[in-house]
Amino acid sequence: MPPDLSYWQYVLAITAIDTVRYLLVVGSAFVLLDVVGRRLRPHRKIEPRTATGADLRREVLLSLRSSFVFGLVGAAVFTASRHGYTRLYFDLHAHGAGWFAASVALTIVIHDAYFYWTHRLMHTRLLFGVVHRAHHRSTNPTAWAAYSFSVPEALIQAGIFPLVAFLLPIHPLAFATFMLFQLSENALGHAGYEIFPRWLLRTPLGALTNTPTHHVQHHQVFNANFGLYFNVWDRLLGTNHRDYAQRFEEVTARPRPQPAPLA
Repeated sequence: MPPDLSYWQYVLAITAIDTVRYLLVVGSAFVLLDVVGRRLRPHRKIEPRTATGADLRREVLLSLRSSFVFGLVGAAVFTASRHGYTRLYFDLHAHGAGWFAASVALTIVIHDAYFYWTHRLMHTRLLFGVVHRAHHRSTNPTAWAAYSFSVPEALIQAGIFPLVAFLLPIHPLAFATFMLFQLSENALGHAGYEIFPRWLLRTPLGALTNTPTHHVQHHQVFNANFGLYFNVWDRLLGTNHRDYAQRFEEVTARPRPQPAPLA
């Protein structure tokens, strides 16, 4: 059984966990890529211009609000679990280590499909302005934009937890492992620095995985590149931007700047 907490105690606990995870993971990505990377690998900045202070403040504040929304949804799932309405389990030995790992992998695959289709829906004329426009105010996003959502979009993004909890037997630690993976990928996708080698798109792996260039381009063109972790749905349905490969090649072909000569 889950801990015997009230709904609002669950909200506070889950919000705190999500907030700390966001600050640690996204803060690390921002420091490594946008602070250190700006000095060591400036040629890998996908969009050369720098995000403004106002952009950073907006991304952080909206993300912290999203963490509270995640807390509301997570608390509802745990409360439902206390009444036997979900497939969450709390004994680590109940399904074994193999299923624990498989449940994380299945959640990643389910979330990739869930994200692609909800993302495409949010780009329809009916929903974009009300639901998704806040996220797209970052046309040159930073890692801090990982959870930079309107309230309706935060609710949609949080929907993966009840979906998986009602669909699969999953331990909360397995879902927490997925969340760490999800947030790390999200931060890298928004950080604005290409981390992959130039040859990636010429390999089968390049046909499977997405790159930071893929998502930054989405923030600039809006009507293509809807996938999250994998490039499968965009390839199958023809929603990769026609210039995606060319943009990736251009970014990864930039020469490393030569250090300034000593005076």
